[in-house]
Amino acid sequence: MNEPNDESAAADVVPTQPLSRRGVVRAGLRGGAGLAGAAALAVAGAQLRTTQAQDVGAPATPHQADHPIVMPGVVGEVDHAANGFNPTDILTDFDAGEVSQLPNGQTLHTYQITALNKEIELVPGTVYPAWTYNGRIPGPTIRVREGDRVRVEFTNGGDHPHSIHFHGVHSASMDGVFDAESGQIQPGEEFTYEFDAEPAGLHLYHCHTPPLAEHIAKGLYGTFIVDPKDGWPAVDHEFVMVTSGFDIDFDGENDFYVANAIPFHYDLHMNPIKLKVGETVRLFLVNTLEFDPINSFHLHANFFNYYPTGTSRTPGDFTDTIAQMQGQRGLLEFLPFKFPGRYMFHAHKTEFAELGWTGVFVVEE
Repeated sequence: MNEPNDESAAADVVPTQPLSRRGVVRAGLRGGAGLAGAAALAVAGAQLRTTQAQDVGAPATPHQADHPIVMPGVVGEVDHAANGFNPTDILTDFDAGEVSQLPNGQTLHTYQITALNKEIELVPGTVYPAWTYNGRIPGPTIRVREGDRVRVEFTNGGDHPHSIHFHGVHSASMDGVFDAESGQIQPGEEFTYEFDAEPAGLHLYHCHTPPLAEHIAKGLYGTFIVDPKDGWPAVDHEFVMVTSGFDIDFDGENDFYVANAIPFHYDLHMNPIKLKVGETVRLFLVNTLEFDPINSFHLHANFFNYYPTGTSRTPGDFTDTIAQMQGQRGLLEFLPFKFPGRYMFHAHKTEFAELGWTGVFVVEE
């Protein structure tokens, strides 16, 4: 009996009955499809999307709507230069802004942030019409020290009303909700947010303009780190990951799940994160996922201390898996890796991992 070639094997997965994009993805991942298989899967997905577009009256259950075809290690790199950001850089791109001193001696951090419409390539050939802060997703990682003054000169360069809502403690007039008096502004308008950074910990910022889920899901979010006055304990590496999703067909369900915007970016055959045996890691993890109630993080073959919101130096858990709802965040301080090797990290929800929220730490001697 002849062994099937790549093309005939791939043809076997083309559905004769309706099949979700999620099912197509899993078929490809289980089969380890090569380039020919990926092409056939793409055809199947295109046929599926056409069928579902024509049969708009067909009932759908949550997360059984079609999902995009994604083949980690096969689809290749997106054009990071055209996107205007690289998720590898975002891991360590801490932004202190323009630093100066106020007459009273207080340190001032000044930022210019603009809301912009921008097309982002999520996987090769799939471009998403995002809403961004400064043309990137997530927005700049604002990092200051507790008690410093933060000044954000915000411009709405989009075509919808937008704002910046900071988590933390500040005046209601700086909260980015309701109207222009607190920083929710129309296209072409400007507003300056100014407040003292408190409390120390890990926070976030995002647009707070209705419909809120749409504005966040399309990319208007970022990390806001307030370092304690005496700093955090020293570690070898600090990384930022903002987890989220993308609903590419705008049906209120995510089709991709990501850390720092690009599916599978930190995967083994893409851009794994490199460490050395014995090095220490602090991960600032922020969840901005919309349309799904809970996200998670799981680290293979190691444990970490978890500090919810980072407002206390007493860990809330010592574990290898944590869950976060929308807007929740925390510091993960890993035990030093004892052995060289390839250590996965991912959402501990299979669907999320299969659709992009996964990566690898490569630990070397």
